[in-house]
Amino acid sequence: MPQPDATVPFYDLAALHATIRDELDGAWARVADRGWFIMGGELEAFESEWAAYTGATHAVGVGNGLDALILSLRAMGIGPGDEVLVPGVTFLATWLAVSAVGATPVPVEPDETTLTMDASRASAAVTARTRAILPVHLYGHPYDTRGIAQVASRHALAVLEDAAQAHGARDHGRRCGSIGDAAAWSFYPGKNLGALGDGGAITTNDGALADRLRALRNYGSAQRYHHDVAGVNSRLDELQAALLRVKLRHLDAWNAARRDVAAWYDAALAPLPVQRPVVRDGAEPVWHLYVIRTADRDRVRDALRDAGVDAQVHYPIAGHAQGAYAATPLASRALPRSERAHADVLSLPMSPLLTKDQVDRVAACLDDALRSAGVC
Repeated sequence: MPQPDATVPFYDLAALHATIRDELDGAWARVADRGWFIMGGELEAFESEWAAYTGATHAVGVGNGLDALILSLRAMGIGPGDEVLVPGVTFLATWLAVSAVGATPVPVEPDETTLTMDASRASAAVTARTRAILPVHLYGHPYDTRGIAQVASRHALAVLEDAAQAHGARDHGRRCGSIGDAAAWSFYPGKNLGALGDGGAITTNDGALADRLRALRNYGSAQRYHHDVAGVNSRLDELQAALLRVKLRHLDAWNAARRDVAAWYDAALAPLPVQRPVVRDGAEPVWHLYVIRTADRDRVRDALRDAGVDAQVHYPIAGHAQGAYAATPLASRALPRSERAHADVLSLPMSPLLTKDQVDRVAACLDDALRSAGVC
């Protein structure tokens, strides 16, 4: 949980929203005055703007990021009996989406430097039942898009990007969200582009897939009261769409500020005995999180929090060790790389509003925390 009295907060959303409060208020008033709250002009406009921003042909707004993943898999025809390759290091939603459609998640160990899916290990994990690869642009750093694309092409697999942390990221010049067959987005409030509540979207260059998604999100209906498939109610509402349109105008500037913060961290942490993030050649991350790796992670985190630095852990428990999979064969999988990562990753405060003085304070407190934990 966030530390409310931290000297250096992890991410102060209230302060960020204060910088654009008049614009947000205007969006709220526009929606309230129009009196149309579901499937209206704000959603259509946001979908058009988000598709253009990502470089995709289509965007389909949905209720949240998990629904974006589930509906994408359903629209691709993936279900019981199928296998989907997933990262060993990710938020559990990536795995849960595969399980939700009745397919089997097959975890793939990460690249040791970026913790994103290792393409060579993904290739080795393909079986006759594999239908898709679901790699994650982890912490805002693009996965190896070229390597994964080669694996997918070689084995005739679909690629669904989990882009929940990668709003604005690029790989080899291409925006995340326009690289795979489809991409699932979360607009959870803490994301680089976050709503003021839940929200999600799917981007794709496949018109037929987009049409299926539009029906699935709306009770399986493309025409009112005509339900051609068993769909769900998962629609990005007009208010969230309007607020996202406001924040989208600021996204590039906020991401540029995050890059500055990451560069300050890189310089300030260079003398310390921690593993700093590594940027793969060709990747342009957006620093949703700045994640270091350290021995005795929990003691270091607790010491930082005692010093007023709101460090957090994303994510402390590997997917195969979660109770959700305790009764499945996944529970007995050996995933040593993933387990090590979940045991030693530590997220430092990251926000477009962080100052260099705050970053220097985090570095000084981290130095003290490492010494108190006996890591130095």
